[in-house]
Amino acid sequence: MRLLIAALAMALSAAVQAGVKIEHWLASSGARVYFVETHVLPILDVEIDFPAGSAYDPAGKAGLASLTAGLLDAGAGDLDEETISERLAGIGARMGGVTEGDRAGLTLRTLAYPRERDEALGLLKLVMTRPTFPDGALARERARGIAAIREADTRPDAIAAKRFAAAIYPGHPYGVSPAVDSVGSIKRDDLAAFHRNHYSAARAVVSIIGDVTRAEAEAIAESLTRDLPAGSPETMLPPVSLPAAATVKVAHPASQSHVHFGLPAVRRGDPDYFPLLVGNYSLGGGGFVSRLMKEVREKRGYAYSVYSYFAPRKLEGPFEIGLQTKREQAADALKVANEVLAGFMKDGPTDAELAAAKKNLIDGMALRIDSNAKLLGYLSTIGFFGLPLTYLDDFPAKVAAVTAKDVREAFARRVRAENLVTVIVAGD
Repeated sequence: MRLLIAALAMALSAAVQAGVKIEHWLASSGARVYFVETHVLPILDVEIDFPAGSAYDPAGKAGLASLTAGLLDAGAGDLDEETISERLAGIGARMGGVTEGDRAGLTLRTLAYPRERDEALGLLKLVMTRPTFPDGALARERARGIAAIREADTRPDAIAAKRFAAAIYPGHPYGVSPAVDSVGSIKRDDLAAFHRNHYSAARAVVSIIGDVTRAEAEAIAESLTRDLPAGSPETMLPPVSLPAAATVKVAHPASQSHVHFGLPAVRRGDPDYFPLLVGNYSLGGGGFVSRLMKEVREKRGYAYSVYSYFAPRKLEGPFEIGLQTKREQAADALKVANEVLAGFMKDGPTDAELAAAKKNLIDGMALRIDSNAKLLGYLSTIGFFGLPLTYLDDFPAKVAAVTAKDVREAFARRVRAENLVTVIVAGD
């Protein structure tokens, strides 16, 4: 058994190193399809995404997108939730929901043998095209969501995250979070209407990876999407406006302050992404080798953890620096973090930092796509955001080409002091 596992691992590693061939076409339904054929394991992974994430929640109904996606498999056609679950378990398949700001949908993992595959795909199609949204399941999940919101609203970390999003995206859907009242107002008709309007074939992105041929993948995509609702015209998100610099303090009795500062910064596919990615590794994304960790934690002991990241979205996603520290030293910790950011933006990474960042990002790429499940995440992202089909193959060269000058210029364009917003929860 160990020899078999080792052989499979070696075969998968070899496939990764040889490059990832992504095929793309339009189904007759209008769905965009992305496919990677691999016969290393008798497994099929499928993800179907729609522009139906939380950013598309109607006014006053924050939480609707998440509830809709989460209740797709709570009943469909003439099957109830328990029957769907039992049938999936009987063939060793797993189905799950996907919900984030820009997108929502479903994932499926099944054996690629015809009997198991066909039954699993039939269940996926049923829950995606004919969900019933039973009142009992809605009441259960609505109550669970409300309880989670009430609990989160007592925690300084959750409060800080919610207030930070609202502060850097004022008046924009990216800044809206579910609340007790908004979730409590959601009815079954809201779920049905959201599904009918947003889960259409013309907006679907189908990602398929596994032990099937191109012809089989084409048939799978056609079958899954041809019976989807017609949908309404796609809702266009409003543009993101940069906020004015501000500091928001939120009272809380916690002994630890939670500090976030940042701004909307970069979209998916933006040319600045690779310089920002490489630069951020040295600033705060590289763990113990990052400047923020060295200055804030190691030299001064202000925080156990401090980090920075860029999270590109369909529109400008956030750049954020975050830390947690004793409330009496929150001001000092924030001052140091701001000084580190200012110094990095002025001088950029050193030659040694730049080389270390590139090596880590390039060498680590193989580990980030060394399984079908991981690769599916990249495949669906490439498809949904319209990234080049050669994105994975191009990644090492794009990272290697970044210069210190590129980093400084990208940070200067995307991280401006006049737009940095700071949120402090439990600060003095």
